[in-house]
Amino acid sequence: MKKSILIVAAALSIGLLTNNVFAQTQPATPAPTTPPAQTAPAAKADSVKDIDATIANVADLSSLTADIKAANLDASLKGAGPFTVFAPDNAAFSAIPKTTLDSLAKDPVKLATLVNAHVVAGTYDKKGIIKALTNATRTATLKTVDGQTLTIAVVNKKVQIKDAHGNTAEITSFDTPATNGVIHGVNGVLMAK
Repeated sequence: MKKSILIVAAALSIGLLTNNVFAQTQPATPAPTTPPAQTAPAAKADSVKDIDATIANVADLSSLTADIKAANLDASLKGAGPFTVFAPDNAAFSAIPKTTLDSLAKDPVKLATLVNAHVVAGTYDKKGIIKALTNATRTATLKTVDGQTLTIAVVNKKVQIKDAHGNTAEITSFDTPATNGVIHGVNGVLMAK
């Protein structure tokens, strides 16, 4: 009987030892991986400036920067906000007839109306705009800081903004951060009529 017990104990020991050795020689099974979440590069906190300074730092927004200063709105866009600015690029301003631009440059009140047509109180980032467009009409209306109505809709798979005069602009870039809001690039000037 003692011999049987010794044989069984030896067999178990050999079996356990063999399993341990076998497990150590097998390559480890890698844990399943998931791709890293895609996030937009965050701006460093010390590099984010207010809306006025952020717009002024973008070369392709120099026309808008000049209009903001000429309309005496730079102090407003440095304010607490929050604001959402639909910022027309230089190409959008160059599409406006020179006589219209010259006329606006001579009248700071009209110029302020044009600039304010691109500024909405509150922060509407891309996610918020898309969420607002999920209603039954697939449109959203926003009020500018001076009470003008902007209608946002998806047209030909692009997000388009339309003012009360029928001027339209497509959003070409989303979510440039500022300390007092967010800036979206647009390819047209609103309220230019």
